[in-house]
Amino acid sequence: MTAKSRTMPVVIFLAPFLLIYISFQVYPLVQAAVSSLYDWDLLTSQKHFIGIDNYLRMFTDPTFWDSFKHTLQFVIYSTPIIVFSGLLLAILLNGRNKFLQIYRTIFFAPYVLSVSVTTLIWGFMFNPQKGLLGALSTLLGTREIYWLTDPNYAMSAIIITTVWWTVGFNLVLFLAGLQDIDGSLYEASMLDGANSLQRFRYITIPGLSRTFMLVLVLQIIASFQIFGQVYIMTKGGPGGTTRVLIQYIYEAGFRDYELGYASAMAVFLFMVMFIISYIQFAVFSEEKK
Repeated sequence: MTAKSRTMPVVIFLAPFLLIYISFQVYPLVQAAVSSLYDWDLLTSQKHFIGIDNYLRMFTDPTFWDSFKHTLQFVIYSTPIIVFSGLLLAILLNGRNKFLQIYRTIFFAPYVLSVSVTTLIWGFMFNPQKGLLGALSTLLGTREIYWLTDPNYAMSAIIITTVWWTVGFNLVLFLAGLQDIDGSLYEASMLDGANSLQRFRYITIPGLSRTFMLVLVLQIIASFQIFGQVYIMTKGGPGGTTRVLIQYIYEAGFRDYELGYASAMAVFLFMVMFIISYIQFAVFSEEKK
């Protein structure tokens, strides 16, 4: 069998996926990069080539930097909480007990909800007069906290909502990683007198290294793309303190009809996520050598 005859079935098998991937991932990315070089009024569909002017404007735009800062703030605060909460829950719920399966289902269930349903639930929870957290404040005798309108608490409210909504996905990934570790390693370590902490350090952590890297990369990418929770819960307020970059891109493109400028910011965000992911994979590959 020639190399060409062996390759053809693989190409045929991958063709549907590649067609969809190129159509909905690669082409929009290339189109965004091209659009970023134009002054494009979405309302009139008029385009004028301006080179890198959109990028120069972006780097001198204080609203852009504020939005990017808030996005970084969300990534830095939310990612460790979501990743390590998923890992902790996976360790606690790892096993074949039917009650553990029920708990796993309960923790994963919020992930199947849409962003609108999730934010409506938590928007009501954060209501200082009628919500559960408001009732808890009354019970404890503390002052009312206006979670969604207080600049000191608004981002925290969005992070809490996101953790509740997405931690179940990481739980499932870590569970899969835990169950992929050879059980004989634990049995052998117990015969050698290793305690639970030693087994976790020398067997569980190395066994989860690939899963941990996957979860971390996926979570950072997802956190950089935060939009729905912010837009529905706070609209970027109060006073722009929770406006994130995706929201500013949306406003520039579909509110102000500056599609070229919005594309430039989208390309910038893509490059940031690409560079961070590349560094993570490079560090992980270096550690494995």
